[in-house]
Amino acid sequence: MFSVRGPKFKYFLLVMALIAFAAGVYITFFQSAGYVKTEATIASIEVDEEWSDSEDTSYIVMVDYVAEGSRYTSRLDSYSDGWKVGKTVTVYYDPQNPSVIHGGKGGGVYLMVLGVVLIAGTFLVGKKNKEALAEMETQRAKGGMTCAPSVKGEERELYFLTDMGTPKYGHRIEDKDRKVLYEAKMTKFSPFAAHHFDFIDHEHGVTTPHLVGHEEETEVNAFLLDNHYTFDLDGEEIWKTLKRNGISVDTERQEGSVWPRFRVSRDGEEIAILEATSNHVHEEDEEKHKVLKKIAVKGFYRIWTREENLDAVFLTAMAFGRSGALNDEGGDFGKMMRQSLKQSLGK
Repeated sequence: MFSVRGPKFKYFLLVMALIAFAAGVYITFFQSAGYVKTEATIASIEVDEEWSDSEDTSYIVMVDYVAEGSRYTSRLDSYSDGWKVGKTVTVYYDPQNPSVIHGGKGGGVYLMVLGVVLIAGTFLVGKKNKEALAEMETQRAKGGMTCAPSVKGEERELYFLTDMGTPKYGHRIEDKDRKVLYEAKMTKFSPFAAHHFDFIDHEHGVTTPHLVGHEEETEVNAFLLDNHYTFDLDGEEIWKTLKRNGISVDTERQEGSVWPRFRVSRDGEEIAILEATSNHVHEEDEEKHKVLKKIAVKGFYRIWTREENLDAVFLTAMAFGRSGALNDEGGDFGKMMRQSLKQSLGK
């Protein structure tokens, strides 16, 4: 399993472009070689049950035509809206086997044009990625994302929320009074290259630009459900960024729930607890929406922390909330299952 978003998208696009262009060249210049053009009359149009579904309908078109002095009825390999029984259409037949026909070169020309457009799009994607990577390298040269030193304060219950229903979704931490303390706001969306974000520390009045890559998923072990979920921050994988800042996370299963609780430590000292929750993270909202009370939603956490500087806590919550991972290596339940098995065997 892999994602075709982000940098990988250009390779997917290039393959599709080459396939479309090659198919267009074949249809236009080779498929019709030696074929004879003639006029045919549509004899019947029926729904192709085998290739039709609720979203798309395919049709079987049979045509009558005369070839090499004999009359034939064959299936045409194309269909167009507005066709009806009795309409005259142009077909091409093989003089060596007149029952073999096709609808002509038009589709091939369209495929060649599509291929050229996709190839041009590939170069555009490559240019955008190159520009984004250059900007990432600039960010990395400055040290990348570095969290402020830990400063202990009073223990607080906070809430991590994710914007939903928009491609330009961001994240924020609020206090119990719904005051936004820290947020990541997308300033430039790109379907291919990295997104531009402003990380805003409202408590300290600091705004820092960052480049956030698309979420990627790689299948590691399907049997143990151990996939790898990640994204890049300023050109560095988010899990490496966390470790570079001394952040480690122990994942716990909440009692009576498959959804996790994350114990976040920095340089070996616990600084926060993140508990997966529904998108109604404030208790009063949760009470109003009891049906969602026990349903955890990706990107929403209740936080208990003593951190005055929230950047480390925020970055950790964003890493898990945006990627959907369940441990600080980007994995999911596979690692947790193996750890539980080792503990049960006393290893």
